Amino acid sequence: MSSSCCSPSASGPGADALDQTQAVEERYGAAAHAQEACLCTPVAFDLSLLQAIPREVVERDYGCGDPTRWVKPGDTVLDLGSGSGKNAFICAQLIGSAGAVIGVDRNVEMLNLARQAAPVVAERIGFANVRFVEGAIEALEAPQVDGAPLIADRSIDVVLSNCVLNLVNPADRQNLLANIRRVLRPGGRLAVSDIVCDKPVPLALQQDPELWSGCISGAWQEEAFLEDFRALGFEKVSYADRSDQPWQVVEDIEFRAVTLVGQLPDD
Repeated sequence: MSSSCCSPSASGPGADALDQTQAVEERYGAAAHAQEACLCTPVAFDLSLLQAIPREVVERDYGCGDPTRWVKPGDTVLDLGSGSGKNAFICAQLIGSAGAVIGVDRNVEMLNLARQAAPVVAERIGFANVRFVEGAIEALEAPQVDGAPLIADRSIDVVLSNCVLNLVNPADRQNLLANIRRVLRPGGRLAVSDIVCDKPVPLALQQDPELWSGCISGAWQEEAFLEDFRALGFEKVSYADRSDQPWQVVEDIEFRAVTLVGQLPDD
């Protein structure tokens, strides 16, 4: 991997604390208009499921795994940090016309890309079952104009996300996790592809805008990621996928891609 993808930014961490949200907004806003290879880790998807998706959506998808493999026909799917919409459009085909996909993203440029593609995909697959809403994935409880939360309690069969949870400001992560638990139905499932690390990330690296927005310095430690979801009450929490070789090594810290899965108990 080139130094531009994994090295601290040239300016280094400044005197002021990094606004992680702003760093992510700026980088992914630009990446909605032009592909940025540094934000990708190579992932093989079922090519037959990509044929219905516009090329620009596929090219501007930035993920580190394939959480879509854990959806089932008829599911209501919540895609956290849906970006260009690629994962949502794959899920749309897997769940069929009886299911529904809700993609949540705060980045307007990415939302525009996904929304423009939605009718194209619907025409190609023969039905429309995807909608994209603007919002912060850590604030799914945020009230809308009618007073209802952005995503209702116990309304989702499976929550998935692809290399996005690590981008959330650390101060907001407990609310993020609580919201994932809140929106899932009894027996609801989780499939999250993300980046984890083998050692604590020093504060200096967490304050670097390139490393944070590049899905590196916001990574959970590998065991802590599992434990945080077990603490929410998920059962059978495990890594269904885990890369043997690190994706990046920064200051002797290994960062690798995983896909975490789990399921809530039935009431």
